[in-house]
Order: sequence, then structure tokens, then C-alpha cells
Amino acid sequence: MTTPDPQSPRPDASRPEARDRIYRSPAGIAGGVLLLLLVGWLGFDALVSGHGRTPWLALAGLILIVPVVAAFTLRPAVYANEDRLRVRNPLRVIVLPWGKVASLRSHYSNEVIDTSGTKYQLWAVPVSLRARKKAARQQQQGGRGREGRTSQFGLSGFGRGAATDAPSRPETDQIMDDLRELAEARATAESAQGEVTVRWAYEVMGPALAGLVVLVILLATG
Repeated sequence: MTTPDPQSPRPDASRPEARDRIYRSPAGIAGGVLLLLLVGWLGFDALVSGHGRTPWLALAGLILIVPVVAAFTLRPAVYANEDRLRVRNPLRVIVLPWGKVASLRSHYSNEVIDTSGTKYQLWAVPVSLRARKKAARQQQQGGRGREGRTSQFGLSGFGRGAATDAPSRPETDQIMDDLRELAEARATAESAQGEVTVRWAYEVMGPALAGLVVLVILLATG
């Protein structure tokens, strides 16, 4: 779920290039590919075998649906290096220097909160309540025979220093732990300072809006 990215920006030419760790959702990508295949098959069939206004409606629908599906399934990603956290959500890209990260919170969704109190959801790192319940059951079952064994952080079965036979945590929770460690370690670093930037994903919104406008016109004039 995490891979190195050799194309990370270099904030300072005197420092080694900061390599990104990339986090994405395999389930989201798989679901997106299946949906796009289904939409493409139905749309192509309507374009080829449709009559009258049907091919035009199918084309407008494809222009609307394909960017939206790709945005919510294939696009989300989280990039982290020693200087900043970059969150690529369906419709926005948020760049947060570690000095501006106040906390990373996990509840029903995973979120990063900046020093002004603004929250940004991490779409690429979804919470799995099922995985959490499974890990909790494993901890309860395994903890009965390991009472008194704690990690170097005082958390039984959690943290880097946990016993080797401790139950594993859900992968997304482990990712959030890694991001918290990085945020804490780099919060005061000179290269990790700056302002939070937010950019709208016009490359997604533009085609989708165009498809919606064409679809509405076709339906209104039909």
C-alpha cells in the first residue's frame, strides 16, 4: 500500500532528495477499475448500437461519469516525506508542511488537522471498522496469555516495541501511526515549515461539469 516516489520535490538543493511514501487504497482502486470497465462497456454499446439521441446521451453520460468515478476511486492518494504531507482527495489537493500539522485523528474516518483547526479527510486511507473489530478480538484472545507484557511505550500489543506474538493492527491504523511519528519527529524542522495550500482539482471538475451541462441540454431539448 506504500511505495517510494522518486519524483518528490527538492525544497533545498543542498539536502538529499526527499522521497515520498505513497499510500493508496487497493480496494478503492480495484472497485474503480471494475466500475470504469462496466461504465465503458455500457457506454460503448450505446454509442455503437444506439439510435437517435441515444449515442449523444451515452457520450454525455460518459463524459460526466468517468471523471467522477476515477476521482473517487483511482485518484485519492497520500504522499508523505520528511518535509510535508500531500493529500490528494477526489476534488482537492492539500499540502501541509509538518510544522502546520496539529494532529492526525482516526475515528470513523482518518483526518489530518492543521494548526488553524481545519480538518482534511484522508480519502486514500479509509477506516475499516471490520478490521478494527477483528484486531480487537485477536487482542482480547491473545492478551489473556500475555498479561503483563507491554511495549516500550506501555501499550500492550501496540507500538514499535510490542512483543512479537502481539496481534497486528489494521493496516490503515498502522499507516496513521507512521504518519503521526513522522509529524512529531519533523514538526520543528526548518525545511518542514510553510503554509498550508489547497488546490481544487479542475482537471476532474471541468470535464464532469461539461458532461453534466451537455446531458442537461439534451434532456431538456428532448
